[in-house]
Amino acid sequence: MTGTGRAGTAAPIAVGDHAPDFSLKDNHGRTVRLADFRSGPAGHDGGGEASGAGDRDLDGKNVVLVFYPFAFTGVCAGELGALRDALPAFVNDDTQLLAVSTDSIHTLRIFAEQEGLEYPLLSDFWPHGQTSRAYGIFDEDKGCALRGTFVIDRTGVVRWSVVNALPDARDLDQYVKALAAL
Repeated sequence: MTGTGRAGTAAPIAVGDHAPDFSLKDNHGRTVRLADFRSGPAGHDGGGEASGAGDRDLDGKNVVLVFYPFAFTGVCAGELGALRDALPAFVNDDTQLLAVSTDSIHTLRIFAEQEGLEYPLLSDFWPHGQTSRAYGIFDEDKGCALRGTFVIDRTGVVRWSVVNALPDARDLDQYVKALAAL
């Protein structure tokens, strides 16, 4: 399932496309790269600064990449809390959950602490919305990401996606079904 472009945004990347790579800071200031979760030899992306992936193995991990508009808002807190409550389905030997917003790392750190979120919250703050734009879900009028979710396989290919408007929460069960299909 793929959403369509909305006013103020480009069309989201499509199922079957290679997911755009990124390098973002998490709520603890660590660099997380999508490439670090791909299968293949560790360090194939040129090495450099330590990432949130740690010592990954050759098998890589599937990634559930969840974009959300803003920390400390009702719908976002509800969605991210539901992911927290079902965390073993999204953070395990096969899968890594990454949540992205255009909030600063400082805001994300406090939000994670307040909400008890123990998975990486990534900051797409500067250059503002660069990763959200690469995925075609940045709302230029509002200056934030839409509610986009991308299930990316170990080779870096998007296998499932959904994009909702800002007020519309996503269905967590759809993520679980998409992962089961990999």
